Amino acid sequence: MLSKLYGSTGKILVFAMFTILGSMIILPLIWMLFSSFKENSEFFSDPWGLPRKFQWNNYVYAIKYGVGKYFTNSIIVTVLSTIFTVFFSALGAYVLSRFEFRSKDIIFIFILGGMMISPEVNLVSLFKLLQKLNLYNKHIGLIITYCTYQFSFTVLLMRSYMLSMSRSMEESAFIDGCSSFNVFIYIILPISKPVLASGALLSTMHTWNEYMFATVFIESDKLKTIPVGLVTLKSALKTNYPILISGLVISAAIMIILFLIFQKQFIRGLSEGSIKE
Repeated sequence: MLSKLYGSTGKILVFAMFTILGSMIILPLIWMLFSSFKENSEFFSDPWGLPRKFQWNNYVYAIKYGVGKYFTNSIIVTVLSTIFTVFFSALGAYVLSRFEFRSKDIIFIFILGGMMISPEVNLVSLFKLLQKLNLYNKHIGLIITYCTYQFSFTVLLMRSYMLSMSRSMEESAFIDGCSSFNVFIYIILPISKPVLASGALLSTMHTWNEYMFATVFIESDKLKTIPVGLVTLKSALKTNYPILISGLVISAAIMIILFLIFQKQFIRGLSEGSIKE
């Protein structure tokens, strides 16, 4: 009887804790959404109330003042960074999990060592390197930097997943004369969809919200991504906060929608990609 009582109490406490945490996340998002539809005077006079009239033009003005341009730049950088990160990480994980060769463990430890490198520490050296390679103030330089810093964790995640996969289909393919690369493309990648989705979502979230590298490595206003662009937009709009918040809603909505669409694959990939040897 007591065990059932304590069990029920524990469930109630856990439910209450997650309800509070969920409210702390959801309520600011709801406030931000409603604030984006207000007039500037209404935003200051009644910041917590509902908008008297929905000002859809706030989103039009936000796009007009530059959010559309920054949004396009972020889409380009994020999509290319995610594709390259996921593909090359999956390729590296496939080699490390399926082939035996000399110094394999040393190479894997070397890759994991990238997770211990702080981006702030290498900021100056990366800045000089991109200038020497003529990649400064170009999207390709930003993309290469993002891929490099996300490579280590993504390889770790995918390698763990691939270690748990059966080798029977691969062995059959090899017997039929399939090359290692074709096995990777036509067998490994389709089977690894959950962990690929997890790696892609994590890469997308990191790239879309990254601010420091995008500020330092991109100088031209035409090439700025949306986190940097919103800061520029703030300076341009000064005190017109509803339009600025409209830009924030546009930026946040992408990540929320992507997570809602791929949340099952994301959770499955993380759970099945736990460390297995």
